[in-house]
Amino acid sequence: MSGDSSLPLMPPSSSLTYSIASSTPHSGKYAPENVIEDKPNDHSSRWSASFRGYGQQWITLKLESLSVLKTITFGKYAKSHPCNIKELQVLVGPSEDHMTEILHANLKDDSIPETFTLTHMNSAGVPFPTRFIKIVPIMTHQQNFHVSIWYIGLTGVVDPEYVERVRLTHEEYRETAVLRYVLKHLRQRRLLSPYQSILSRSSVHLEHPLITKLHESIVLQGDWKLAEQHLQQLATSGLLDTHLSTCQRYAEWTRLRGTDADGDIPPPRGGHAMCMDPVNEMVYLFGGWDGEKSLDDFWVYSVKEDTWKLLSSATTLEPNAPGARSCHKMTFDTKTGSIYVLGRLGDMDGLRAPSSPDSATSPRSPDTRGPLQLPSQGHRTSHSDGAEPGGQINTFCSEFYRYHTRGLLAGKWDFLSIDTAASGGPPLVFDHQMAIDSDSHILYVFGGRVVDGNWDVFKYSGLYSYNISTSKWKLLQNAPTSSSPSPTISGTTPAALSDIQGHLRHGHSPVPIQTSAESSGTAFIPPRYGHSMVLDQFTKTLYIFAGKRNNDDFLADMYSYDIRTGSSTEIFSNFTTAGGPGASSTQRAAIDPTLKEIYVFSGLTRDSDQIGTTKLRDTLNWVYRYDTRPGEWMQVLKMPGSAASERPRPRFGHQVVYNTTTRTVFFHGGNGGQGAGLGENGERLDDFWRMELKRPGPEEIIRQSKFLIRKQQFREMCEDMPPVKALNFLQKDVSSVVNHKNRDEERQFRALLTHLLSPIKSPPPEPLPTKTPFTRRVTTGDLSVNFPALKREDTREGSPRPKKRSRPEKDKDVDPDAESTVSVMSAKSSSSEESGVWTNEIPADLPVDENAPALDGKSPPSSATSSTFEARHLREVVDPIESNIRGEDAQKERPLSGTRYTERTEVFEALLKFVDEGERQPKESLLDLVDFA
Repeated sequence: MSGDSSLPLMPPSSSLTYSIASSTPHSGKYAPENVIEDKPNDHSSRWSASFRGYGQQWITLKLESLSVLKTITFGKYAKSHPCNIKELQVLVGPSEDHMTEILHANLKDDSIPETFTLTHMNSAGVPFPTRFIKIVPIMTHQQNFHVSIWYIGLTGVVDPEYVERVRLTHEEYRETAVLRYVLKHLRQRRLLSPYQSILSRSSVHLEHPLITKLHESIVLQGDWKLAEQHLQQLATSGLLDTHLSTCQRYAEWTRLRGTDADGDIPPPRGGHAMCMDPVNEMVYLFGGWDGEKSLDDFWVYSVKEDTWKLLSSATTLEPNAPGARSCHKMTFDTKTGSIYVLGRLGDMDGLRAPSSPDSATSPRSPDTRGPLQLPSQGHRTSHSDGAEPGGQINTFCSEFYRYHTRGLLAGKWDFLSIDTAASGGPPLVFDHQMAIDSDSHILYVFGGRVVDGNWDVFKYSGLYSYNISTSKWKLLQNAPTSSSPSPTISGTTPAALSDIQGHLRHGHSPVPIQTSAESSGTAFIPPRYGHSMVLDQFTKTLYIFAGKRNNDDFLADMYSYDIRTGSSTEIFSNFTTAGGPGASSTQRAAIDPTLKEIYVFSGLTRDSDQIGTTKLRDTLNWVYRYDTRPGEWMQVLKMPGSAASERPRPRFGHQVVYNTTTRTVFFHGGNGGQGAGLGENGERLDDFWRMELKRPGPEEIIRQSKFLIRKQQFREMCEDMPPVKALNFLQKDVSSVVNHKNRDEERQFRALLTHLLSPIKSPPPEPLPTKTPFTRRVTTGDLSVNFPALKREDTREGSPRPKKRSRPEKDKDVDPDAESTVSVMSAKSSSSEESGVWTNEIPADLPVDENAPALDGKSPPSSATSSTFEARHLREVVDPIESNIRGEDAQKERPLSGTRYTERTEVFEALLKFVDEGERQPKESLLDLVDFA
């Protein structure tokens, strides 16, 4: 039930006109109509609630016409104000009585308007129209003040033709959703004839044809061998793929101990850079900090040969090559085989020791700043920024380098730029991130702390692109020029700390975008350093997350940047609350665009309730799946039984690279820290690891499914067969599909023995008790309705989705020649009482609506004396369709009781958890849609 591809391309958004539909009482002259106009300098231009505190207060807007709502903007007063909203909810709907929450967000206490993108599609990808918008303030920035909203701006699509198509599509989706719940409910209650009638007359897609076959083989036929064959077909058809992708991952680590020809490996370090040639399976490593000095050695590791090779012991001495450095970045261009190097923190850059040294680098002396020598003279390349080589340059210039691994220039360096900032690129930065789109031949650089010699002020870089073909830089998104260091706050509660340090971590909003004044409405990703950034080359999307600002503000947010549209979206304001890792810095990440997964390897973390306390945790690695929004986080577990020595120890400042072809992670070095303080004397590491994520394959799902099926088969054997035969089946067939190392499965297996010792006989099907039956004729004109054998939605098993059926023509409603037809009207009430089969005679003890006419237009008799109807009786009545599936002989020899029908249905529905959501019946029950009280 995915989005309707028949919808035309969405028209561009425009400002939406609205009026005030209703609101709670306002205070004084601060009427709700004031929010329609944006007057940031007018102190009275706002809606202010009449009550102080956080009571039930709201304001509802009515759009001029039905629209597809895209964004909401909250304007603010010209300066900070105690009445400003801190937390709010936004609900939308076609009417005031039917509204759904689509946003839960926090606003900052400043003068910058904030814009949030609003969900305009449901979970199935179907867009929905809106007429009413309800804003519910939850909290102000200061207590005991009247909550105020200064301005509300809305944008969306108002094109009448498009909005009407959206409305019709959404209504059709709702109708289909209701029918799917009804179909599930009917089949659960053994009402197979009306179930089949709805399927035959509608185009509803309930499930894949293989799932229908699985239901027949398990529930109606009890053909266990056939059911297990269907399991293999499910795997072959790809219906288990989605579940497999969400199964728990386990990290299998292998220590790589290969050396070079002299028995050497790269010495210990942190803050180095790595990149990988996935075609030739070569890992390149350059620079870093060994605890005393920056390094300039350059290495390559051959995955195929498990050997290291020293390319240069000192690149400082190489023509056009970079000098010693750490906290820089490298990336590999698969198209040309070139390596690009940008950024640094060098020995002469003068970073003084921070109060809580949690950078991948170590403190530098503040007095060691000096001139930076250009790369050695030799075969120097021309500079793309036009600077002249030779002599001394400013210490804080951002040099840009390229290394060739292929062709005639293999092994040579190019000095591309003395200072990228001079040609429109980023300033000198460290702890930034860089990614390359080899197909488009474009580099992307985001964030990092600016190196300019002034360590009292935190400055950050923005988002840039570099066109390799034209050697041109482009600023995609600016960053604030500076930020003062956060003060150390002692004795502050977590809530107060959130107020003070929550400049970026602002609540629970799923998709907010902040608009900065400097960027003229362009979406804004908050600046940072020590973060992660990866690129999905298929969707042209950058994912930027975590890192820190200043010394103490560790981040747990995530943004996406759409390269094609230039728009950014906040995916998580705090992914920790969504089941992800804690706020962190210097963590490393890799992406697999094919699987739509991001792998995160923890670095430094900080608990939200512990100010200034930085921690290294045991190796906690994570997978983030982004195939849906907002995506799902899953912790990668250790392989069962693995010892601590069989995996990397906790660290930060390490490096990882990923081979998307072999789906293998390579992990090297870092700083192991020292105690809780993680001081400068922490141990630098030189260990090198390979990690592969192990996840269940289809065979594991099939095994678990067989266990579910054979448990039911055994329970029925205990009732129907000699105990010896059932025991043999338990010991041989059931035991063979049990994972005896899994405690839960082993417990379930042992518990099955109780069925053998004291089997509970399933009662045979019983007819409903009757008193004075009355009849309702089910007719079409003058003909009795015949029900054909149970149809499947599509006979093509390999079809990913059945085609929509045409409604049957009137003269084809009845097929008198069909071999498998069963005439409802031929059923006698006496046979119903004896065999419990379906009949058109309704028992008198079922409740009857006296006001409801019969199908033949006649009113039913009074039911004043009828007893209360019990839903459990539904499963005890055999549906006429069943004999066509099971066969009349099987129906007589092995009658299917209501209890057994229920048990088999439970097994069938337990198997559906392995099937793709779009190819199975709804997970929820129709009963869940009815209020409990």
